[in-house]
Amino acid sequence: MSKMNLEIAKKIIEGAEAEASNVGVQMVISVLDDGGNLIATHRMDDAWLASIDIAQNKAWTSVALKMPTSNLAEATVPHAELYGLNTTNQGRLVVFGGGIPLELDGKVVGAIGVSGSTVPHDVQVAEAGVKAFNNL
Repeated sequence: MSKMNLEIAKKIIEGAEAEASNVGVQMVISVLDDGGNLIATHRMDDAWLASIDIAQNKAWTSVALKMPTSNLAEATVPHAELYGLNTTNQGRLVVFGGGIPLELDGKVVGAIGVSGSTVPHDVQVAEAGVKAFNNL
């Protein structure tokens, strides 16, 4: 694989959705390429509409900063070094868990973003998507 595409995104989403079903929560799962371009978004039945934007922005944040969004949580609280970071980039940066880069040979080739539940569940489902990607 040299470039993220719809076929790969569908497999990532399938892995993430299976975990969301295990958790028992309806989620939105988005996959972006390394340029931050949307490849696919999947909204499970009854998932929150607001989660569409959040999932895409979690994935975008992970591509843009090449790190899981959960890494930003502590650094962006009031009085922390990166407080206010989420107000940059037209408010597109998400500073809580659920976005994870997809890496191949040490390079970010895309990202997954998940929204629809608690942060731990969002992270758990995103990790399942990463696992599906790593097993391709």
